[in-house]
Amino acid sequence: MEPILSKNTGLLEFGYNFMDVPNPNLFRNMYPYNEIPRMIFNQRVVPMNFPEKIYITDTTFRDGQQSRSPYTAEQIVRLFTLLNRLDNGQGVIRQSEFFLYTKKDREAVEACQALGLAFPEITSWIRANISDFRLVKSMGLRETGILVSCSDYHIFKKMKWTRAEAMRNYLAVVDAALEAGIRPRCHFEDITRADFFGFVLPFAAELMKRMRESGVPVKIRACDTLGLGTSIPGVVLPRSVQQIIYGLVNYSGVPSDLLEWHGHNDFYNAVPNSVTAWLYGCSSVNTSLLGIGERTGNTPLEAMCVEYCQLKGGHGGLDLRVITEIAEYFENELNYEIPPRTPFVGRAFNATRAGIHADGLMKDEEIYNIFNTTDILGRPPIVVVDSHSGAAGIAAWINTYYSLTEKVAVDKRDGRVAKIKDWVDAEYAEGRNTVIGDLELEAQVHLYLPELLTLRESRSE
Repeated sequence: MEPILSKNTGLLEFGYNFMDVPNPNLFRNMYPYNEIPRMIFNQRVVPMNFPEKIYITDTTFRDGQQSRSPYTAEQIVRLFTLLNRLDNGQGVIRQSEFFLYTKKDREAVEACQALGLAFPEITSWIRANISDFRLVKSMGLRETGILVSCSDYHIFKKMKWTRAEAMRNYLAVVDAALEAGIRPRCHFEDITRADFFGFVLPFAAELMKRMRESGVPVKIRACDTLGLGTSIPGVVLPRSVQQIIYGLVNYSGVPSDLLEWHGHNDFYNAVPNSVTAWLYGCSSVNTSLLGIGERTGNTPLEAMCVEYCQLKGGHGGLDLRVITEIAEYFENELNYEIPPRTPFVGRAFNATRAGIHADGLMKDEEIYNIFNTTDILGRPPIVVVDSHSGAAGIAAWINTYYSLTEKVAVDKRDGRVAKIKDWVDAEYAEGRNTVIGDLELEAQVHLYLPELLTLRESRSE
C-alpha cells in the first residue's frame, strides 16, 4: 500500500485499501487460541492527542443487562436518576444506551424520557437490519448504536458473509438512519481482532464520506469485545489501543468528538485501555455501573469518573458522593454483592486491618488513605479488627466507629483498650479465624468505655 500524506499531521502515513479476501485473517501469530494470546511488538509509537473535552457514556441498561438478571423498569429509572445526579448537570456522563426489544425495555425508555433530564441522553442499540431501525424511529430517539462487527471472526464465521457483503449490508442500515436524520453510532465490534488497514480504516472512511454528504454526524465506537487491547507502547495492531485511535483519527478522518472506546476487562485492562483511548484522541469512553457486563464486565463507570478527575483536576463538577449511593442501591435494593475490596464502591475499599496501618490512621488518616474519602465519596476510612490489629487497630476502630475527634480520641496505650485487646487475643487463641464484628466490639466498648455508647446515641438523635 502506498503511503498517504495526512492532512492532520502533515506526515506521510501508512496507506490503506479495502481488501475483499477469500479467507478470513484470524491473526494466528498473536491469537493461536490454544495458547494465551501473544504480545508482538514493532516499536511503532504514536503521539498523544488528548481532546479538550472528554466524556463518559453508559451501557448499564444494554451490555450491563447481558450478564445479570434484567432490571425492572422502576430499577432502571432509579439508576438513570442516580446517573443524572452523579453527572450533576455537567454533561460529562453524556449518554446512556437502552435495549428496545421488549415491552419492558420500551416502558423503561419512556419512563426515563418522561423525567426530562438533559444528561445522560437516552440512546438505543440495534442490530444492523432495517426492521430494528423502525423501533428507534418509533421511540423518538435521536441516536442509535448499530452493530457492525468488523473482524473476520464475525464477518466470516458468524455472519457467513464476505467483507464486501458486510460493508454493503452495514452501509444500507447507516443510510436508512441518515435519511431519517437519526445519528448512527457504528459499533465496530471486535476491533482488536480486525484487519485494520484492509477493513476497519476503509469502512470508517466510507462512513465519514456519508457524514459529509448528509450533514448528519456519524459516530464510531471502537469495541474491544474480548478485552484483547493493550496500552503497552509498541505493540502491533490490531491490539494497540494507541494505534487504533491514532489510525481512526489521522487516516480515516474521524473527529475525536465522534469517536468512542468500549472496553472489556478479560485481561484486567479495561480501565487503563479506556484512559489510553482518551489520551490518544478518543473523546468518549463507554462504561457500565460497577463494570457489570458480558463475561468479566465493562469498564466501570465509577472508575472513569475518578480517572476523569485525575486528568482534569478537582472533581470536574461531578457529585462523586452519589457513587456511594449507587453502590448502596445495588447491595441493599438489588441484592447485588459487590466484592468488598472493589475500589471506590466495596465496603472495605478503604479499610485496614494491619496494626501498623491503623496506627498511622490514628496519627493522620492521609498517611494510609488514598484521598479524603469522607468528603469526596461519603466513605470515611474504616479499621477491621482481627488477630493482627493489635492495640493500635482496636483504638483506631473505636475512634473511627464513634467518630471521635482528636481531643477525645482513645489512645492505643489506654488500659481499657488493653482489656479489649486481651479479649480479642483470647478469641484467636481459641481457634477463631474470622474478623471481629462491629457488634462484638460494641459489646466490649459497653463493658469498658460505656460513655461512648451514650455519645453515639446522642449523635444519632
